[in-house]
Amino acid sequence: MTNIRLVLADDHQLVLASLKTLISEFEGIEVVGEADDGRRAIEMVAEYKPDIVLMDISMAGLNGLDATIRIVRDFPDVRVIMLSMHASEQYVLQALHAGASGYLLKKSSPRELEAAIRSVAGGQIFLSPAISKHVLEVFLGHADNQKGSLTSLTPRQREILQLIAESKSSKQIAVLLNTSLKTIESHRVSLMARLDIHEVAGLVRYAIRNGLVSPEI
Repeated sequence: MTNIRLVLADDHQLVLASLKTLISEFEGIEVVGEADDGRRAIEMVAEYKPDIVLMDISMAGLNGLDATIRIVRDFPDVRVIMLSMHASEQYVLQALHAGASGYLLKKSSPRELEAAIRSVAGGQIFLSPAISKHVLEVFLGHADNQKGSLTSLTPRQREILQLIAESKSSKQIAVLLNTSLKTIESHRVSLMARLDIHEVAGLVRYAIRNGLVSPEI
């Protein structure tokens, strides 16, 4: 029987170590790579071609949501299980819209973790039992299209929003994303208009509320 191959992505080393140790006890499941941010997770997927990525939703640099969008787009055979502390409908819907096949709460038991991995590897969608079935019904009904929703932003706008919330200047963002300052400023104006938020402090609060960055950033 072929092993289920995993890449772990979390920006806390203790969490990575704990997950790796725990998963090593699951028969037929192996960790083939570890990443501490979304960009590194994408690199790990390209290098190791895993079956599943266990992805933290909030990571500095590139968050798990946008990393998931890129992974499911560029590597359609790879499935993503999102890890989060949040059980609210808002977070779960964002993960599902990003293309995640599973959503697992960090307080879940080892048995739930193993069940999530095996279910998603088998082609199913897995949600932690603590999450209401209503969330999946809303997702399948495509009811999350309102103005101001995070899903209304393009992947590049979400990436820039996260970097703004991490206190990066437009010049720093332009260098990091290898594009012009004019392009970054254009994206910044567009996302402010799309979200109807017109000051940086408001963007930061919005990014924290939607899980793009952690409150401590």
